[in-house]
Amino acid sequence: MTTVYERRAAAPPVPVAPRRSPAGAVLALLWAGAAAVVGLWWYDTSSVVGAAGWLTGAGRIAGLLCGYSCAVLVGLMARVPVLERRIGSDRVARWHAMAGRYTVCLLVAHIVLILAGYAAQDRASIVHEAVSVVLDYPEMLKATAGTVILLAVGVTSARAVRRRTSHEFWYYVHLLTYAAVFLAFGHQLALGNEFNGHTAATAAWYVLYLGAAALVLWFRILAPVRLNLRHRMRVDSVHKEAPGVYSVVVRGHRLDELGARPGQFFRWRFLAEGMGWTSTPYSLSAPPRPDLLRITVKALGDHSAAVPLLRPGTRVWAEGPYGSMTADRRTSHKSLLIAAGVGITPLRALFETLPGQVTLLYRARTAEDLALGGELEAIARWRGARVLYALNGPHGERPRFTVESLRSAVSDLSGHDVYICGPHAFAQDLYEVLRAAGVPDRRVHHESFEL
Repeated sequence: MTTVYERRAAAPPVPVAPRRSPAGAVLALLWAGAAAVVGLWWYDTSSVVGAAGWLTGAGRIAGLLCGYSCAVLVGLMARVPVLERRIGSDRVARWHAMAGRYTVCLLVAHIVLILAGYAAQDRASIVHEAVSVVLDYPEMLKATAGTVILLAVGVTSARAVRRRTSHEFWYYVHLLTYAAVFLAFGHQLALGNEFNGHTAATAAWYVLYLGAAALVLWFRILAPVRLNLRHRMRVDSVHKEAPGVYSVVVRGHRLDELGARPGQFFRWRFLAEGMGWTSTPYSLSAPPRPDLLRITVKALGDHSAAVPLLRPGTRVWAEGPYGSMTADRRTSHKSLLIAAGVGITPLRALFETLPGQVTLLYRARTAEDLALGGELEAIARWRGARVLYALNGPHGERPRFTVESLRSAVSDLSGHDVYICGPHAFAQDLYEVLRAAGVPDRRVHHESFEL
């Protein structure tokens, strides 16, 4: 299908110097914060005596680390641009998931160890101590409610549960993390020995939590509101590209000021009937223009299946741009782009704009499923690049990517930057093949929306 994006000559590729990811520095800062939290307990604790003392001390450490991890969780949920664009949304999401697991484990350890320590000290049962702590200690009723919510968020985030629930259900339960953190905050200061009478420690804890809250307020609420009021995006047109695959062209004001790059994505919310409650990440499938953005969507769920029904003029709420799979990642003047299915969308934009020698390898079931194929051929002719296709055989057998097949398709494979976009299993298998072929990790670039 010919769309508006084929009717204009694209600007020539502009070389971009590779930028170093700040991931290492951010991780070092987070672990340094955890060490400082343990140091806070050490500074406040003169000695530990007996089983009750050891249990209570371990519970206090777990509680402090859990409180710190809660603030980290909120900060990682804030979609801070320096993290989303320089480190990568998928990597930040993995950090968030890992921090969530740490938080739940630390929460359970804190509860069990503290109650066991109190029970040993009072020579009472753990059940008796639990009832006493919840009902008699200040701020504990709210903290208990926050604990229940946080445990519920943890359960619904488990893979086995996620596979059986809708994205919308998981998303809205996940938002309750904010309520859980708010409810649990008071008891940390009221009952934490490390904060009683320690003005500097209390001030630092407030700075930590208020800083995380400020990030969420700015980047999750105020920045998106400003973006959408300023750029006023609406659906311009919808085009069928392949069976079940549609492109949506979005028109807006001064879209070049968004700073979007080929390879990035936005979180889209179409304000049409039945679609306004869901925000879904879709990559740009063409280089952004001052008045137009384009995404290409495959019908895989309720939200994406409704995309073909969008009408011109439908209002669009977008957040972004996000993602780090851009030209900034490249380390060589030669690039290999490997796409599977609808994974072609960000790579199509990169295919047009990446500097240097570029080869695109496109995996699909049949020739009919090659979405945007006409555009890819036109781009290849224009810039003297190559497009290679890997289609199923006559009996449905899938071609396998091996070290030999990739080397035969691209000479000097280990000297290429490789950009991958496709299903998680496809990308994982391909990554192993590339490693076996001698492609360094730093030259394999992949970003996934799977959390």
